[in-house]
Amino acid sequence: MQEQIAIIVGAGPSGLATSACLNLYSIPHIILEREDCCASLWKKYSYDRLHLHLKKQFSELPHMSFPSSCPTYISKDQFIQYLDGYVSHFKISPLYQRCVELATYDQETKKWILKVRNVNSGDVEDYSARFLIVASGETCDPFIPDVEGLNSFSGDALHSTQFKNGKAYRNKNVLVVGSGNSGMEIALDLVNHGSKTSIVVRSPVHILSREMVYLALAMLKYFPLGLVDSLLVLLSKVVFGDLTKYGMSRATEGPFFMKVAYGKYPIIDVGTFNKIKSGEIQVLPAVESIRGNEVIFKNGKSHAFDKVIFCTGFKRSTNKWLKGDDYLLNEDGMSKPSYPNHWKGKNGLYCIGLARRGIYGASADAQNTADDIKSLL
Repeated sequence: MQEQIAIIVGAGPSGLATSACLNLYSIPHIILEREDCCASLWKKYSYDRLHLHLKKQFSELPHMSFPSSCPTYISKDQFIQYLDGYVSHFKISPLYQRCVELATYDQETKKWILKVRNVNSGDVEDYSARFLIVASGETCDPFIPDVEGLNSFSGDALHSTQFKNGKAYRNKNVLVVGSGNSGMEIALDLVNHGSKTSIVVRSPVHILSREMVYLALAMLKYFPLGLVDSLLVLLSKVVFGDLTKYGMSRATEGPFFMKVAYGKYPIIDVGTFNKIKSGEIQVLPAVESIRGNEVIFKNGKSHAFDKVIFCTGFKRSTNKWLKGDDYLLNEDGMSKPSYPNHWKGKNGLYCIGLARRGIYGASADAQNTADDIKSLL
């Protein structure tokens, strides 16, 4: 049994931010990471053209700014470079290829007991700690929905985490399933590389520009969310017009309300909408089933595709290994208490970056957690 003051699960941006804050207070801890590197989603499972949608000041981790030479909107490669510099600066040393299989709270010792699989050796390692910090991320396990006949699809079907760029898809008929920001950006990359691209837009959406989002973030400091949402919807109607012309509809609830209430982010347009308007990207309704290379849609029509890319998000696996918590995390692995009390549980349990508040929110969670542990020690 290896005893620790604190254990952090996950070495993504949330876990790294927490480790840096604890290091500044000289609080001993370890990070357990199931992959072979930190920030694995960014380094191994994200597409090439990915950029942060918020301005860089909203995407910094605690106690370290981006270099002044960085542009306003940070690219994937620049963010990875920043994270590697962050790890070096704060002397963060995760234990890699450690998969947590069970975490339980021992009432007698008042400690968390963890059973951890060493992926390299296959051995199970035992750890205990007074504090357990869940930083395994919103984007933990890729999710592909059950689609009738998917196994019969004669082309290639993959999750967005397997997509890098559209070069290999030139002149191919490609269906993108999912109209979140990843789906919209991947569709844009595909059409820019010469593929015949379609995208499934199943639900009503909000489309905003980066400038609108920045304006909203500034206004939310002074005005209620409902008022800011009303302004955003008005601006979106002026800039993007009637979405029904293009096979989409605008959501009735406000964009920031939907983000807070359901974790549904507005689409931040980086050029995809113009491709939809021009007809270069075809908008299709929800998928009904698949037969061979034919995809049948809810409207009864079918189209043939060579490739299907599922931009259908992620699930969390926390409920499989974290036992004894009925307060902090829900069944989907997201924070159950509402902001601003979403990061602290009971018996020394914390969660970082699981309240749908992005990197900015995760950074605040990390600092709050370190402050709280320091006060308890």
